[in-house]
Amino acid sequence: MRASILITDDDRGFRETLRGVFEPEGFHTLLAENGAEALDIVRHSDIHLLLLDMHMPRLTGLETLRIVKQMKSRLPCILLSAHPDEGLVRQAFEADAFSFLTKPVSRQTITSTVRLALANTYDWAVEASDDHEVEPGPRDEQEPAPPAFDPRLFRRDT
Repeated sequence: MRASILITDDDRGFRETLRGVFEPEGFHTLLAENGAEALDIVRHSDIHLLLLDMHMPRLTGLETLRIVKQMKSRLPCILLSAHPDEGLVRQAFEADAFSFLTKPVSRQTITSTVRLALANTYDWAVEASDDHEVEPGPRDEQEPAPPAFDPRLFRRDT
């Protein structure tokens, strides 16, 4: 089974960039332009992970996250923002976000965070392979986890 990632961002270029990161890694990707589209896809598709921009028109990422968690509480959600603030990050984790990443984000950081979220949620060992399938297996406790929250991002210089 291929893991399905729903990429939700109002920036089409960013959505397509992430698709270009994950498809070659063997993931199936679906794209949504806003929170309402994401909710519709979550309702009608078998999604394994949600990547969600925080700042979108009409329905914010945080609002979308809260609704998604009411529908599918185990669905791991990784939030992204180019303009994070400590209060927003705290609210995201209180709403059960798996991680919060700051844009721009490196390919290595986002892929390792996605793999960690899938492994922690579904107990899958997600590795790139020739057939690009998700292989069930034990979690590798030796692999370091990427930081979910880096307080240095929010240091206030006075």
